[in-house]
Amino acid sequence: MVNLKNPDISVAPMMDWTDRHCRYFLRLISPQIRLYTEMVTTGAMIHGDLDRHLSYHPAEHPLALQLGGSDPSALAQCAKIGEDYGYNEINLNCGCPSDRVQNGSFGACLMKSPSTVAECVSAMSNAVNIPVTVKCRIGVDDCEEIPFLMNFIQEVRSAGCKTFIIHARKAWLKGLSPKENREIPPLRYDIAALVKKEHPDLTIIVNGGITTGDQVALMLNDFDGVMIGREAYHNPYSLAELGTRFYDHSAPSREDIARAMIGYMEQQGRDHGTPVKSITRHILGLYQGQRGGRAWRRVLSTESFKPGVEAAPLIAAALDAVARSHNMDAKTPENSQDAA
Repeated sequence: MVNLKNPDISVAPMMDWTDRHCRYFLRLISPQIRLYTEMVTTGAMIHGDLDRHLSYHPAEHPLALQLGGSDPSALAQCAKIGEDYGYNEINLNCGCPSDRVQNGSFGACLMKSPSTVAECVSAMSNAVNIPVTVKCRIGVDDCEEIPFLMNFIQEVRSAGCKTFIIHARKAWLKGLSPKENREIPPLRYDIAALVKKEHPDLTIIVNGGITTGDQVALMLNDFDGVMIGREAYHNPYSLAELGTRFYDHSAPSREDIARAMIGYMEQQGRDHGTPVKSITRHILGLYQGQRGGRAWRRVLSTESFKPGVEAAPLIAAALDAVARSHNMDAKTPENSQDAA
């Protein structure tokens, strides 16, 4: 059984979501949880604007860079660049089922060629002095999951990989969209747990469908760590609750987090010309499930797109809308009559 204090909890790499603005916001909520970039392809890094793809705020550490690719030399080159940028870990994407990654012969389709993954891991490990990890599924298409996954793990571990993040669903490369691949294939935590049982010396982190602290605690009986996916984006304050439960740190209030984002938004606008709306889209879920949550989202969604909007008055208006919702909900008919 894993020690339930200071466990390995992380937020999954999510395309179009976990950019540097999202990660900074999540870091305000939880100081310890490990964060991952969106997947960055080797082509984008080698031929594109490195700062645009790799820049981050120092507060984001501990921070991992997820790479997408299948060419060992290109991955090694990009892993070294990531290390030089200060990332704490390089992760190879072997789990994404989208058409984009299939067309590039990487992501989940790489699981069908474990020897290629082994070559990639070996090349990256030889190029850097930080951990190289692999994120994968339990299987692909109509494979028999257990022998397929065990063969994959065995071959890739032989190349030096010591940490596997396993999304406990099979990936269907044809017939299901990426969204459906996150929801339709059944979760098989038992299959992922077999990997840890067969390879107790490996670090095995489980991902998929985990949303609550109770689920995290349960998973830590069988795994070395837990990776949270969409729940961290749609209900980000849940990370504060995990921090309080598993890391013994006090949770900042939602209002404190919102106000702390003002300076960041102002700095990003001043230094990089980042529009407010590019950042506020990540904080819409801050009041998820709370009184005033709808008002918070409404103000940010409508006002952030207006020309010349500034961070401080926008956040103030959204917080004021939350407060007004609290006051309205607190009024009983009797109180309303007295107030009139």
